[in-house]
Amino acid sequence: MKKFLLILTLASLACNAPIRLAPATSTPFLTPPPSTSTPLPPELGSERNPLIFTLPVSTQPDQKTIEAGEKLAAYIESRTGYRVVTVTPTSEKRLIEAFSTGNAHIAPLSPFGYVLAREADSITAALGSLRNGEMFYGAQFIANRDSGFIPYFDLARNANTAEAADALKQFQDKKPCWSDTSSPSGYVIPFGALNQSGVGVRSGAFLEGQANVVRAVYAADICDFGATYTDARDLPSLEASYPDVLERIEVIWRTPKVIPYENISFSNKLPIEMRRVLQRAFIDLLLTPEEDYKDTLQVAYGMDELQVVEDATYADFIMYAKSSGLDLNTLLK
Repeated sequence: MKKFLLILTLASLACNAPIRLAPATSTPFLTPPPSTSTPLPPELGSERNPLIFTLPVSTQPDQKTIEAGEKLAAYIESRTGYRVVTVTPTSEKRLIEAFSTGNAHIAPLSPFGYVLAREADSITAALGSLRNGEMFYGAQFIANRDSGFIPYFDLARNANTAEAADALKQFQDKKPCWSDTSSPSGYVIPFGALNQSGVGVRSGAFLEGQANVVRAVYAADICDFGATYTDARDLPSLEASYPDVLERIEVIWRTPKVIPYENISFSNKLPIEMRRVLQRAFIDLLLTPEEDYKDTLQVAYGMDELQVVEDATYADFIMYAKSSGLDLNTLLK
């Protein structure tokens, strides 16, 4: 009985104890954190983010070249609706770097400059330059008729009569005359052809000019054979002094026509459709009857005609250039 009364008393005390409520708290409105996303850049080709159209490499561009470039840029703007500005790079190395960083979008490139920019996957070839209707030219190996080398080129058929390895092996351990260290036809491509054929030659003499190579081979007192473009024997500067040059200097073998002239390339940072529109604008430029833009192109770029190209067009040139084993960076202006 006492146990029951004790439980009842405790229950009664519990019921009469004051009730304490937890203090009221309100849920605050959540404030979003500050944005950390980077604002999108202005659209490429707009006034605030124009396309950069480079003129030929020069440390001191002349006013006529600048004006011609601005005229071409204005035409491209009118045909495409893109804002285009012109700049002049001081070296081709800097131009290639600019393509990689997005600071160049349309530019002329030398053959070696194109190879290096293509290796960096920063450009796509768009238009090739033509001279006398040709986009490529070749190189040839020449020797004095009295040297004892066997010619493997038929002038009447304008064709080689043997493969490179068979024709060039006779130059093993012989001394060449080269034009200069950056000449595609007078050094780089012929040297690549020799390497492809497994032919090792002695250190060559660099004579600073294709005509000088012909003269040296004619005299037969500096080197055993030489390399020039096709056909340097016809140079006007040689006719008066060497009237029998065509008979005395024999063509031993000729490379295929793989050496390109300059091209116009577009940055790979441009969308494909934008590149197509720009390519079309250049084609239309040469077909515009109202004004002779061909003269403008010649003044700005030294180009007479343009033809649509793709990167595969230059595959053979790249193969020969790479076979030379030379550092192409050293061949840039």
